[in-house]
Amino acid sequence: MPLSHAVAWIDHHKASVIQLDAEQSHDEKVSAQAHYTRQHGSEVRTEHEFFAHVCDALTGIKSVLIVGGHTAQSDFRHYVDKHRHAMAAQIVGWETVDHPTEGQLVKMGREFFVSKGEMAPTLRRG
Repeated sequence: MPLSHAVAWIDHHKASVIQLDAEQSHDEKVSAQAHYTRQHGSEVRTEHEFFAHVCDALTGIKSVLIVGGHTAQSDFRHYVDKHRHAMAAQIVGWETVDHPTEGQLVKMGREFFVSKGEMAPTLRRG
């Protein structure tokens, strides 16, 4: 069963989808499949297939924060708006970042969802 929140770091060739709540997280990697053809528009079709796989990895998650480079985010947003209308409602934030570690993504996601009132803060022990 998917967790109700996720942070997804995306570029044009790979993505890291981290489902999380205040106490746990689960990371899933999504990679683009290389299709080397001379056919016109094959790069766009390959990118669309990749973005479709990212959307599939986000299925069932209530709130999603998308992070990554500006161009990749823009292209993904365009794909979602054109091809996955229902997914657009799940995406509650967009942040431009370079190449964060998994730990940085988890921290960023938790801080984002706590600031939006969608997640309880993590209780510190000890």
